[in-house]
Amino acid sequence: MTHRIQKAAVLGSGVMGSGIAAHLANIGIPTLLLDIVPRELTEEDKAKGLTTESNAFRNRMSENALKKLLKQKPAPLTSKQNLSLITAGNFEDDMEKISECDWVIEVVVENLDIKKKVFEQVEQHRKPGSIISSNTSGISIEAMAEGRSEDFQKNFLGTHFFNPPRYLKLLEVIPTKKTDRDVVDFMKTFGEDALGKGVVFAKDTPNFIANRIGTYGLLVTVQEMLKGGYSVGEVDSITGPLIGRPKSATFRTLDVVGLDTFAHVAKNVYDQVDGDEKKVFEVPAFMQKMLDNGWLGSKSGQGFFLKQGKEILELDPETLEYGPRKKLKTASVEMSKNEKGLRNKIKSLAYAKDKAGSLLWNILSPVLTYSAQLHGEIADDIVAIDRAMKWGFGWELGPFETWDSIGVERSVTRMKEEGVTVPQWVEDMLEAGHTHFYKEEEGELYFYHNGEYKLVERNPKVIDLKLLKKQGKLLKKNSGASLIDIGDGVALLEFHSPNNAIGLDIIQMINYAVDEVEKNFKGLVIGNQAKNFCVGANLAMILMEAQDDNVFEIDMVVRHFQQAMMKVKYSTKPVVAAPFGMTLGGGSEVCLPAAHIQSSMETYMGLVEVGVGLIPGGGGNKELYMKHLANLPNGVEFDLQKVANKVFETIAMAKVSTSGDEARENNFLSKADGVSVNGDHLLYDAKQAAIALYESGYKAPIRKKVPVTGETGYGTLLLGAQSMYQSGFISEHDLLIAKKLAYVIAGGKVPFGTEVDEQYLLDLEREAFLSLIAQPKSQQRMQHMLVKGKPLRN
Repeated sequence: MTHRIQKAAVLGSGVMGSGIAAHLANIGIPTLLLDIVPRELTEEDKAKGLTTESNAFRNRMSENALKKLLKQKPAPLTSKQNLSLITAGNFEDDMEKISECDWVIEVVVENLDIKKKVFEQVEQHRKPGSIISSNTSGISIEAMAEGRSEDFQKNFLGTHFFNPPRYLKLLEVIPTKKTDRDVVDFMKTFGEDALGKGVVFAKDTPNFIANRIGTYGLLVTVQEMLKGGYSVGEVDSITGPLIGRPKSATFRTLDVVGLDTFAHVAKNVYDQVDGDEKKVFEVPAFMQKMLDNGWLGSKSGQGFFLKQGKEILELDPETLEYGPRKKLKTASVEMSKNEKGLRNKIKSLAYAKDKAGSLLWNILSPVLTYSAQLHGEIADDIVAIDRAMKWGFGWELGPFETWDSIGVERSVTRMKEEGVTVPQWVEDMLEAGHTHFYKEEEGELYFYHNGEYKLVERNPKVIDLKLLKKQGKLLKKNSGASLIDIGDGVALLEFHSPNNAIGLDIIQMINYAVDEVEKNFKGLVIGNQAKNFCVGANLAMILMEAQDDNVFEIDMVVRHFQQAMMKVKYSTKPVVAAPFGMTLGGGSEVCLPAAHIQSSMETYMGLVEVGVGLIPGGGGNKELYMKHLANLPNGVEFDLQKVANKVFETIAMAKVSTSGDEARENNFLSKADGVSVNGDHLLYDAKQAAIALYESGYKAPIRKKVPVTGETGYGTLLLGAQSMYQSGFISEHDLLIAKKLAYVIAGGKVPFGTEVDEQYLLDLEREAFLSLIAQPKSQQRMQHMLVKGKPLRN
């Protein structure tokens, strides 16, 4: 049977249910969001004249959930407009509407009896062949399906999203013994391609994969803190980015998740296991007191941490009083900062003979052996376990990748010396002469499984730049960028300078890449696989030259950058930009002239130069203005001043999109540009876009003159800025920046409607940029940003 999901229903409108509905809306799927009918009218209901028969009363739960979606941070919706795709309703009046749905997702309270009652209702109204799933975080999927029809059972499975559904990558798919294989395969493909998830198959065991190991690891860490006399802050200083874990580390993570939610997840395992494992999943007494006090974390205003003014205090687990936050500073922590690569850092810390080393070893040892002990029980292979922890908990390395990093032989020897029971299959692996869980051969990665190494399957839509380099696909490289052959006649320009900041090295490689592609390739993709696409120009270099009064040097760099961007724009072969993450300042300027932008759903794009006392200098003002003009409907009269106003406002206020969809709403993306939901598929999608443009007979755009608002437009643009200055909302220097920006957007001292060429606008832009960079107050702003990482208002 061929499955298609054109409409969905989410049953339960709590944080997870509404979040899943929002994510479905983000990818364009109309979704029905249902919840229970409230028990009684509130005083507010009565004041509005509502009765128990009023829709506003009966749909209150789901309607309120929709309102919250617009206020939540981080935002569950990629665009507020997506809310229109979600329809609110209730179980009593609207359950029959699920007959129109291809996928029904249950997200009600974690109670088996209640879930079974909901599924009984679902069975009465669902259409045959529709997929039914549960988002339970740990209740047995098999038990939920008991008593249901054959068609229900073969189309039923677990689909466990992680919170928040828009941002967390992991989707655990849990089939039952009766789930049809084609349903399982479809959900994997749909999960990856449409939902943008990393899909892992889990077995129907308590808390599945990530929550089972993640909860165990968190509780082991809490117990080690109590045993070793560490503070909450000291533990978080070691168990965060230092070892490749999120900034929230251990206790900040618990505050974000909510102690009540965490305790529920822990109890779910506690109730279903025994022996030593059961002891670990027992919530410590001091955490129980926190629960009793309502100290649940962020949602209650205090938990393991409490913010007082600008200071963040940490909880003392013995006294339950708050005090200054501490960090664990040891010789091994300092030395680890000099180690190259995360694997070496973890290895040096794990074997360090100090408090940090002891803490880390006593956390790692049980988590690694526990993961190995569950191998085969919670998942079919170690790859699924590693991916679940990376995608669900944000670990850079999964348990078995971590174990490889610290050395399997060395660590097992120490574990056994300390009386730790190492799972037999790990001992057998070592005895057979296999000393790693993973190994690399001829550019391919293999994992250990049942006495042999098996190839780690790679999704053809995931382009691995590191692997391509190992396979000899590197064409040219300098300190800032590399040109790589990614196959099918397409080359890719990868930035790899610090923070991918743009300097002369990257500009040189842009020029070389366009020339090379015009001769020998179908198209060029500009993209990379760093943390962010590009945070802008090399600010430190610009400031240094400015402070030395090297205006000529800066002028030369800006000219070269402008020329390189024009080369990208007018290349005879299509250039596709693939932005993701932070795409700021110069990063946006690299994208705007491209023939096509293939953006990730999570792209934060904006021209933010005013934050450092400047305006865009690489053509960003011109390109955003022209993009606004190009996005206007053909043949429709438009107000040129309104276009100029909009562009001025976007740049002057340093507006940054919060998603790819919002980047389109801000006209950084045109209607023809694409948004990739799955960030791992971004380079593949960009490559396909380049090929499609080439094969459709791509030709470089024709150079056109640009209509501008001129002197009258300049005056109009300045009115708002001067009003804000006089009201005290902006400083005198802000007003100076606004004047420079307005002059560039308006096109200088020409009559309204004058058509000018692009080079004229580039010259205006460069002159304004250079004049601002010479200003002491702009240099102060640049210095402050480099040192403090935030804007200075002076």
